[in-house]
Amino acid sequence: MLDFDWSFPYPSRRSPVFADNIVSTSHPLAAQAGLEMMRKGGSAVDAAVATAAALTVVEPTSNGIGADAFCLVWSGGGLHGLNASGRAPALMTPDNYRGMDAIDYNGWGGITVPGAVSGWVAAWRKFGRLQFGEVLEPAIRLAHEGHIVPPEVGYYWRSGARRYSRDKQFEAWRATFTHGGHAPENGERYAMPDHARTLEAIAETEGGAFYCGQIAAQIDAASRAAGGALRASDLEAHKADWVRPISNELAKYRLHEIPPNGQGLVALIAAGIMEHLDFADMGPDDPARLHLQIEAMKLAFADGHRYIADPAYMDARVEDLLAPEYCASRAKLIRADKAQDFKHGTPRPGGTVLLCAADADGTMVSWIQSNYTGFGSGMVVPNTGIALQNRGCCFTLEQGHPNQVGPGKRPYHTIIPAFVTQGPEGAEQPVMAFGVMGGFMQPQGHIQVMSRMVESNQNPQAALDAPRWQVADGLNVTIEPGHPRDVYETLEAKGHALHVSSRPNASFGRGQVIYKLPSGYCAASDQRADGQAVGF
Repeated sequence: MLDFDWSFPYPSRRSPVFADNIVSTSHPLAAQAGLEMMRKGGSAVDAAVATAAALTVVEPTSNGIGADAFCLVWSGGGLHGLNASGRAPALMTPDNYRGMDAIDYNGWGGITVPGAVSGWVAAWRKFGRLQFGEVLEPAIRLAHEGHIVPPEVGYYWRSGARRYSRDKQFEAWRATFTHGGHAPENGERYAMPDHARTLEAIAETEGGAFYCGQIAAQIDAASRAAGGALRASDLEAHKADWVRPISNELAKYRLHEIPPNGQGLVALIAAGIMEHLDFADMGPDDPARLHLQIEAMKLAFADGHRYIADPAYMDARVEDLLAPEYCASRAKLIRADKAQDFKHGTPRPGGTVLLCAADADGTMVSWIQSNYTGFGSGMVVPNTGIALQNRGCCFTLEQGHPNQVGPGKRPYHTIIPAFVTQGPEGAEQPVMAFGVMGGFMQPQGHIQVMSRMVESNQNPQAALDAPRWQVADGLNVTIEPGHPRDVYETLEAKGHALHVSSRPNASFGRGQVIYKLPSGYCAASDQRADGQAVGF
């Protein structure tokens, strides 16, 4: 167990929560839905699925029934990974995008098969204790009765309404998510009856209606009517996959991630590079430390954007990218006195939800779910409440690239759950379930939060409260306010082109942490969202 410093050096609206059973996420009502399952005798996985389903109702600005999902589950003395991301439809061929520079975020062109529902079912079947209908009941109730919109969700809901305000193709979105074109105000109750009926059908059929039944037929019809590529046959062919997590060491702890097509590999490469850098006598907010971390992350993204793809199409092996000698060679490129442009990719914005759950029996879950950009593609299947993701936009159109768009392929995926263990391989012990959602910010958030905890002994809430940075293109780095002025001045003197945000916000990620204590857990929830940790 880490000997945490229990001071709170950064302005915060949160306190850590200590309990035997805990859920931590970005919306209080979703957290309560998960806790309700554990009070009924359900496992942390029952709680995670209930929370994930509830988040599609109360935080539609970032995820939905038409989303993808991944999770890491510690259970039975080992770590299990689930990839519930969808593949490109059979009709999504490179020819469809000839002459384009990128796939449009709006419309049917970027829509891949939604995998979240399959993830709910797969996780519940393997680790659940309650009936599936019981697990989805809180989400169904919230959708039928309505939920009161909090400030952060309200902000992004109104942003979506502006985005989808006029174009005819967004009529179904406006009918589902607005009152006559107006998004709900903060404090306003919003019911989603179509969403409720879809969740009921999913509950009654254990997901069957979504992938093979009436809902699949409705998705097919909507796609055909709009000239989209998604078909019922694509939905029927989909399945979630249990995968072996990948990992790397950081400060004698082991960070675990889902393997590609997820970008967790970026976090692990950065961790490997940082193991070969000297952070001695550098505090968590020392500009010299921040500089080295930023440079390590640039190098990791350079490799990530080049190599990460559907694993069947990758032309580099994960183990080669994580080899100590390779990470050491990359670390040698970093100069302590100067920022460099390693030609990494340009991060893009995203909308995602993250939750963590843990129960008194020792099961711990890190779960992430996303439509990609906010409400996703803006395409809603009429009368279902299903907003379809735009994950296909993470494909590249570069000819011959392993992540080039193509039928049946899973795209480079930004959403990544995380888990930390300690101890020798085969005898590892769980340390924490955690994550930091938010597009290409996610591996950067994983490294920053974990580093603060395992290298600087900051407690989970302080590690989440701390100001964050995010690499952009070239020498550009966005950074939150909250550091002393000399931190920004020193980074600029090293050549970083800093862009200081007006306030801490969701573009720097919204994290959740559940840390295992000798007895029970300590949980923290990010103040950049409306949520909280709850437990008993």
